[in-house]
Amino acid sequence: MTTTKPIRDRIKILKVEYENLCKGKKSLLNLISEAELSESVYNSNAIENSTLSLKETEKILLDMEVSGNLSLREVFEAKNLARVMEYTFGKNEILDLSEDFILILHKMLLTNINDEFAGRFRQEGEFVRIGTHIAPPPEFVKQFISDLIIDYSSNADTYFVDKIAEFHLKFENIHPFCDGNGRIGRVLIDIQLQALGYPPVIVRNKEKKNYYGAFREFDDNKNSKKMERIVALAVLESLHKRLAYLRGSEIITLAEYSKDNSLSSLINAAHRQSIPAFREKGVWKIESK
Repeated sequence: MTTTKPIRDRIKILKVEYENLCKGKKSLLNLISEAELSESVYNSNAIENSTLSLKETEKILLDMEVSGNLSLREVFEAKNLARVMEYTFGKNEILDLSEDFILILHKMLLTNINDEFAGRFRQEGEFVRIGTHIAPPPEFVKQFISDLIIDYSSNADTYFVDKIAEFHLKFENIHPFCDGNGRIGRVLIDIQLQALGYPPVIVRNKEKKNYYGAFREFDDNKNSKKMERIVALAVLESLHKRLAYLRGSEIITLAEYSKDNSLSSLINAAHRQSIPAFREKGVWKIESK
């Protein structure tokens, strides 16, 4: 399956405007990414069943005092993932999607969490199961990852959203690490998008059921349509958010915007990205009329 032409056309139009408005506004774009860092970290970790709330994640990243009852592992998971994201942000011109680079990111992610596994692929005897899916034996991991990177880099014909979605599905299918596969996989989505001039995206924990369903669909039917839609909608939402700030518009909540319209209908439209709405800390927002 491929991303539909209407969605591709919408992304293309927004991308052109984004590129035009970006000129001379790198500092603003950096501020937007810095402001949403805790949200990105929270969602990615929550997908992996971290119990930290968004507020707790924000406090940890700001080195503010937090409850002594928090899991030390989860505190390190938040700090380390933020470090990985900050390391990769805005460096698309010098980042090379390679095995060594992926291993560097993984080492950063798991340091002080599981040093035994940090910065290496699964080794002999390290088998993993994700739901009903049993990942390939460890002796095949390195070659499979190498092939995946080569296939992605050499594919100049497939639409970028579809390429990234398929890469993500196959990367998680290989499950190259003993721990940290999902978080590294989602960071790689952002790296791939940035290399093409697109802003980073957030895969939302509240939409985890649909996200996991995309993997099941791929495992059962080799169908990547669900993941393609997840990536495409995330790209649209990220572009809508940045364009609202780049235009200098007044930004209000969707509830304020609705007035005489049905809020539930607008939220449904926002989820479909048929209106230029975006989320901040889970709250739907939009440019004022």
